[in-house]
Amino acid sequence: MTGPSTSWLVVIDMQMIFADPASPWATPGFSQLLPTVQRLVAAYDGRVAYTRFVAPERPVGAWVPYYQQWPFALAPSDDPLYDVVPELPVDRSPVISRTTFGKWDEELAELLGPDPEMVLVGVSTDCCVLSTALAAADAGVRVRVVADGCAGASPEDHQRALDAMALYEPMIQITSSAALLPQHRSATPR
Repeated sequence: MTGPSTSWLVVIDMQMIFADPASPWATPGFSQLLPTVQRLVAAYDGRVAYTRFVAPERPVGAWVPYYQQWPFALAPSDDPLYDVVPELPVDRSPVISRTTFGKWDEELAELLGPDPEMVLVGVSTDCCVLSTALAAADAGVRVRVVADGCAGASPEDHQRALDAMALYEPMIQITSSAALLPQHRSATPR
C-alpha cells in the first residue's frame, strides 16, 4: 500500500464557514474530525493541499437560486468566513480556491503530478468530498477517502456518501486514519 511518501493529502474545505456552529453551513462533527485531519496533515507534511469553497462574484445558472437560498455566503473570497481554520498549517501548503463543490481540476492535477494518488479528508462528505472524489476518479486518479477524516451534513448523509463512493472501487477506496497511520493502532485499546 502506498503511504504519505507517494500520495497527496487533499484537505477539502476545512473552513470557518463550516466549523462555526453559528453558521447556517455548520457541519456537525467538524470539531470531532479536526484532530484526525491534523494527524494526517503532520504525516503527509510536504504533500498536503488545502481547498476552499468560495462564492462567485456573480452567480450564474443553477448557482443563482442556490445563492438566493444562501445569501449570507455571497461574500468576497477574502472574507474571514472562507478562511481555513487556524488549527491547520496552511502557510506551508498550496491552497486552491474554487466556486464549485468539486475541487478536481487542472490546477490540482498539475500539483499532484503524473500518476496521481490522493487521500481525501474534510467536509462535507456528501457534497464537496463526494464531488471531488468522483471527478478525480473519472480522470484516472486513485482516490482514498478517510471515513473518520470526513463529516457530512448529518451522520446519515455522511454514510450515504461513503456508500456511494464505495461503489466506485477500486478507483475510490474508503479507508480509515488507522489504516493510513498504523502507529496509531498500537495506542488503541484492544
